[in-house]
Amino acid sequence: MELHDIWFVLIAVLWIGYFFLEGFDFGIGVLTKLLARNRTEKRVLINTIGPVWDGNEVWLLSAGGATFAAFPEWYATLFSGFYLPLLLILVCLILRGVAFEYRAKRPEEQWQRNWENAIFWTSLLPAFLWGVAFGNIVRGVKIDQNFEYVGGLTDLLNPYAVLGGLVTLTLFTFHGAVFAALKTLGDIRERARRLALRLGLVTAVLALVFLLWTQVENGDAKSLVALVVAVVALVAAIGANQAGREGWAFGLSGLTIVAAIAMLFLTLFPNVMPSSLNDEWSLTVTNASSSPYTLKIMTWCAVIATPVVMLYQGWTYWVFRKRIGTQHIADAVH
Repeated sequence: MELHDIWFVLIAVLWIGYFFLEGFDFGIGVLTKLLARNRTEKRVLINTIGPVWDGNEVWLLSAGGATFAAFPEWYATLFSGFYLPLLLILVCLILRGVAFEYRAKRPEEQWQRNWENAIFWTSLLPAFLWGVAFGNIVRGVKIDQNFEYVGGLTDLLNPYAVLGGLVTLTLFTFHGAVFAALKTLGDIRERARRLALRLGLVTAVLALVFLLWTQVENGDAKSLVALVVAVVALVAAIGANQAGREGWAFGLSGLTIVAAIAMLFLTLFPNVMPSSLNDEWSLTVTNASSSPYTLKIMTWCAVIATPVVMLYQGWTYWVFRKRIGTQHIADAVH
């Protein structure tokens, strides 16, 4: 296996890690409107991810940085062609972080409500847009002989990509509902489990259609295995949720995300951005990669840094592993 193949796999792992962790982050943000009945319950939900949400975004920074360094042609074409949707995602992530920090800085109800609305919308939009972006990457976009995107914004809003966005939105919200059931106490925990059932059934239908569509268009034997794992894991997650086994349900919903994203990368390889105009104009792991020396240096850096990141992030989750409920929320805002 060549170094550029290894880095394709590593970038896939980084994206899988990001969607696994940030997925329930986005889901919790959406659930502040769908699940919480009052401000105290919203604070409970926000507090479940309060210690970890910013650490989860490290995986996005790592994935973007690795793509820039290992596959500069891919990075250039992706970020120039998808400029507007990626800019919208970036703005949402910035506002989302500000909303988490500023929501409780003032006691006025309107102030807090505005920031809570910001948390909802800046969680919902990226959850949808990431699916649209990856749907277009897998399906192929208008790339010319100079490896430049020549399509428009409307080309990105095709039925396949929009369905991909709906899948990531519902899957992340289901993942968040299972996480909420795992991390909370009392009535909100029971309601999270009931809502997770409904979300899981909707997700199962949408995901099955999207993954089968992907398999028919671009799949092979390896991607078929990933498809089966994703579907079985999702069904098992719904069953575990109904049985009250929240830890298993969360692990299985996470496995669904892992298998689904792995399937997309399996159908993509050896391309990194297929051209819908001409197969010869597609960006591949070969023509989009950096020099072997650059990839070699990056590999040594990854070997040293990656275990450190995983250790401190795992320690954070261990420290903040306890459940919380409305009884743990102080009456005063400050």
